[in-house]
Amino acid sequence: MIRTSRRLADGREIVYYDVDGSSAPRDAVDTRDLPPVSTRSQLRWDALLGEWVAYASHRQSRTFLPPADQCPLCPTRPGRPPTEVPEAEYQVVVFENRFSSLATGVDPDVPPAAPGAPYALQRPGFGRCEVVVFTSDHDRVPADLGPERLRLLVDVWADRTSALSAIEGVEYVFPFENHGEEIGVTLGHPHGQVYAYPFLPSRVERILASVERHRAETGGDLLADVVAAERSGPRVVAANEHWTAFVPAAARWPYELQLFPHRRVPDLPALTGEERAALAELFGDSLGRFAHRFDEPMNYIAAWNQAPVHRGREEWWLHLQLFSFRRAPGKLKYLAGSESGIGAFISDTSPEDVAEQLRTTTW
Repeated sequence: MIRTSRRLADGREIVYYDVDGSSAPRDAVDTRDLPPVSTRSQLRWDALLGEWVAYASHRQSRTFLPPADQCPLCPTRPGRPPTEVPEAEYQVVVFENRFSSLATGVDPDVPPAAPGAPYALQRPGFGRCEVVVFTSDHDRVPADLGPERLRLLVDVWADRTSALSAIEGVEYVFPFENHGEEIGVTLGHPHGQVYAYPFLPSRVERILASVERHRAETGGDLLADVVAAERSGPRVVAANEHWTAFVPAAARWPYELQLFPHRRVPDLPALTGEERAALAELFGDSLGRFAHRFDEPMNYIAAWNQAPVHRGREEWWLHLQLFSFRRAPGKLKYLAGSESGIGAFISDTSPEDVAEQLRTTTW
């Protein structure tokens, strides 16, 4: 893999990733006249729930569903306005988000607490948010990228995880993809993101707490026990030599898969070359099953659950959550009173039925 780092007109980093020997030099210059990036993010502590909330009001002006001929993720080509990517073609490209929720250059001057709320502690919105563009082809979908491009994408996620983990103050690195307008995607071009947080997100904290509690109560290893049970259970959808995809027994979403490696590793950089190739194969297979489950497109979120940068790395087990809000043709699962109001999920589907449906999906 060839990694080429450049700068955009406003100073943001852009990194091109290409398969070895398959690209011309990445030397195109961003000719746009861009104002400096200004990030005014803040973090506030929710004392009741014990978690941080980010505030990034400057993101209200970000680009929203532009027509294809004005897509900022397409290559810069003659006859069209310059985009975020100066090159005329690319394979995978990563750049700092201009409308970032978190930034390393955020204003550090933040009051210690919210007005009139001494328990709502405040911190600068430190971190980094990157956009990962999967292909220069605006009209392709991730399910059709093929194993070679998906393998490059796995290597890119691993590289960005290593790079962002090295930033002082970063505690968690989260690669993810939102797919489909129903999910809230604001750009139709195939892409994902990577967030580097200065704290551990609540899901990570809860998993670590469950692991510690299980060990104290039983002496066992919760993640190892769950993986072993699911790999031999009735909800396995697909598997290869190094990975298994299954519907979790307590799935929250109408359609949900979790992809676990057979070898315990904390994060994507720890995977071997063979494991990365096998992941690209099974990830593509899983996306295909989602894409063809119904006659209409399946929205989804692909969320990488990696180990924290510093804490609990020996206890963690890397895995991918792939889930959709679609529960039936023309019907979405809305997070209404029970889910949004009190955090108690009620599912409209059966995990065992969903596993059988996905197993028998063909294309």
